[in-house]
Amino acid sequence: MKTGVIDVLALIGHSTSAVALQDEHPRKNKLRLVLGLEAKNPGIILPDADLDHTIKECISGTLSFNGQRCTALKVLYVHESLVDEFNTKFSAAVDALKYGLPWEEGSFLTPLPEPSKPAYIKGLIDDAVSKGAKVMNKKGGQQSVNYSYPAVLYPVDESMNVYKEEQFGPVIPIIAYKDINEPLDAMAASDYGQQVSLFGRDVRKIGPLIDILSNLVCRVNLNSACQRGPDVYPFAGRKNSAVGTLSVFDALRSFSIRTFVASKDNPYNNEILENLLNSKESNFVSTDYLL
Repeated sequence: MKTGVIDVLALIGHSTSAVALQDEHPRKNKLRLVLGLEAKNPGIILPDADLDHTIKECISGTLSFNGQRCTALKVLYVHESLVDEFNTKFSAAVDALKYGLPWEEGSFLTPLPEPSKPAYIKGLIDDAVSKGAKVMNKKGGQQSVNYSYPAVLYPVDESMNVYKEEQFGPVIPIIAYKDINEPLDAMAASDYGQQVSLFGRDVRKIGPLIDILSNLVCRVNLNSACQRGPDVYPFAGRKNSAVGTLSVFDALRSFSIRTFVASKDNPYNNEILENLLNSKESNFVSTDYLL
């Protein structure tokens, strides 16, 4: 990067890493960026959601790879009519997950790769509890040298650090809502805008919500966890969650600079262009198209 010969930086990671790499480049205006960065992806659970299916997807969304994915579900908004039942069933499902080494059969939760992560997770839990949240699951927050057992926190509000920070680890904040505008307003105010998971079945409610959510995030997952897809699909984000779009098609665009040949519309120039197209003397002109 310091040589200045790099033209494109494509990165999925934290913005601090992206900025540090950009700062090494001596000619920043030359450097084009395609970045997938932080996210605070929410799950929104509507009153008519299939609760058993929703819990299964939320387990995968919040805790696969210990929640250490930018695409992980980082906060769950549950309608107040469901929140008590959801918390009971979800907490039991979390406590039933097996902790072990990745190659052990049935292991879903595995050691954390960062030595400082358990202490960070404990700090989030302690901060939330000091401000009124409760750890809903029996094993929540139990720690070893290299692990912190997933903690389901409820009720969570905006005064708590876990509400604002991308926890990137095994702690799940849950927020009850009465009006759908509550999670929508929180998403609009957020610095992030990558994905959302929407759980429900009434198309009269889901349809308008998709229209709104498509202007807040770049992927709406219907009754499924947030995730990456095949690279033929765009992977992007709004606000601080991305710069540019990752996909096979978009990569070709990102690594290319568009150029065109222009001429005034008159018989003299038109004759030259027609001759160029027919003669194939210029590969550029003969393989492109006229506007």
